[in-house]
Amino acid sequence: MLAQDEYVVEILRDFGLVNNDEIAQARDTAKAQEIGVLEALIKAGHITEADVTKCLASQFGMDVVSLVEHTVSDDVLAMVPRQIARRYKIIPFSKHNNTLTVAIGDPMDVETIDSLRYILKVNVETVVASKADIAAALNRYYGTADDAVESMLQEITEGEIDLEVVKTDQHLEEPTESDVDAPIIKLVGLLIMEAYRNRASDIHIEPLEKRLRVRYRIDGMLHEVDNPPKRLQPAIISRLKIMANMSIAEKRVPQDGRIQIPVMGRVLDLRVSCLPTNHGESIVMRILDKSSLLLGLGDLGFFSDQQEVMNRLISLPDGVFLVTGPTGSGKTTTLYACLNSINRPDRKIITVEDPVEYQLSGINQVQVNADINLTFAAALRSILRQAPNIIMIGEIRDLETANIAVQASLTGHLVFSTLHTNDAPSAVTRLIDIGVKPFLVASSCRAIMAQRLVRKLCQKCKEPYTPTAYEMQVLKLDPRELEKTTIFRGRGCPECAKTGYRGRTGVYEIFELTDEVRQMVYERVPSNVLRARAREIGMRTLREDGVRKIMAGVTTPEEVISITQGDEN
Repeated sequence: MLAQDEYVVEILRDFGLVNNDEIAQARDTAKAQEIGVLEALIKAGHITEADVTKCLASQFGMDVVSLVEHTVSDDVLAMVPRQIARRYKIIPFSKHNNTLTVAIGDPMDVETIDSLRYILKVNVETVVASKADIAAALNRYYGTADDAVESMLQEITEGEIDLEVVKTDQHLEEPTESDVDAPIIKLVGLLIMEAYRNRASDIHIEPLEKRLRVRYRIDGMLHEVDNPPKRLQPAIISRLKIMANMSIAEKRVPQDGRIQIPVMGRVLDLRVSCLPTNHGESIVMRILDKSSLLLGLGDLGFFSDQQEVMNRLISLPDGVFLVTGPTGSGKTTTLYACLNSINRPDRKIITVEDPVEYQLSGINQVQVNADINLTFAAALRSILRQAPNIIMIGEIRDLETANIAVQASLTGHLVFSTLHTNDAPSAVTRLIDIGVKPFLVASSCRAIMAQRLVRKLCQKCKEPYTPTAYEMQVLKLDPRELEKTTIFRGRGCPECAKTGYRGRTGVYEIFELTDEVRQMVYERVPSNVLRARAREIGMRTLREDGVRKIMAGVTTPEEVISITQGDEN
């Protein structure tokens, strides 16, 4: 900053606006008052901010404009969202074709100019305005920070959100009458309600150095929304911690909690995680949508032939059925849908989960708690004495858990669980690698399913699309098949927030262990050999299932390629 000040002072001297004596006097003042030399020159009255602006603009070949005398049209303002304009302190000035002209206060801020080109995805040209002009224009066109909060609060419709938290624990602090009227409580309620309205799965509240960032994860992608002022950060974080029954006095260690809050006529369940960071506590809230529990296998994205296979597999009397995939690929939702399908009065079902995300009617659910040594393995040993028919294990993480799951399957139990591998055949190798004997894997595993989530096309704005040569090659699309069907892409509309996608569905790879495959597992053949043989006997890969969904008009080639990067075949 000091070096930049000296550079600007040199420019001012070259233009003849200050002399050496004035600069020397300003340096003494700056040192005494611990301010910049430029600020000292302005305070002494030797120059004005307008002089600095004109000199820098001339030095960098930019025009100087007056924002007071210029009116920005609505279509130009719409090109720069409020949070971007405020973050970078810029005002959109005019546009021509695909070029947007913006007014900035510091012509030397090359980083901002480059960032704008990347964020706005248009060519950006710059003009210079005084910082005071820009600050006034930001308030005029975008409203003050306080106005932004006030307008957010005014958006709350009476009856859509109840500001009182549903009492889930007797020690949960109840809001007092004065609290309910507090703007912070209304603001927090609005953030949750807007996330629900926008079909978000997560709310991220992240303290940064100079601002408090709020993002919603919608259809697997993070979207930044209007940010509350940084000064409200402590109050917002404290309110959320009270709602989640966390300690507001403890700011040094991570905490977890749950919130239940009535929103738009239904009780919303949120799982809350609080993590200390450099600039304050970061909070992530997972919105647990209980409507997903009512989904049938067809609603998850299975085609009719896959549904038949799944119905047969989950009706088996014993064995292990594994679902694999990365975090956030919908494994838990799939397992819940399976349990829901086979949940009948004549069957006893017990689950061991960490954490228990949803309460399932008619099913015994156990929450893992490492603090009291209630691990997956410890819970499983006790569960077997409860004589269940079906067991669901949230995740197989170690040899002890895997061995108990295998033994349970061999003694007449149907066991569902998840595992972290890239594809279905690799799960066999993974189990053997953590120490399960190959003959036990071969004997117990009935099937393994890998899955991913792809975004679905928005039905309001989808339009016919011709795949590129690259997409044709990577997805192995047959030109003759394309003549018989139409492939679509999303144009983008208000219904899908200009993304072209709305909602998600699954793509699946179901690997059934036949007698031949069991022999190969027993012989410990490499996973690539196992995968090749599985494909020969009819296993459809993730990418091949994705291509079927492209042909059915469900998703796009771009989306399938992005989530099946590791699928080389």
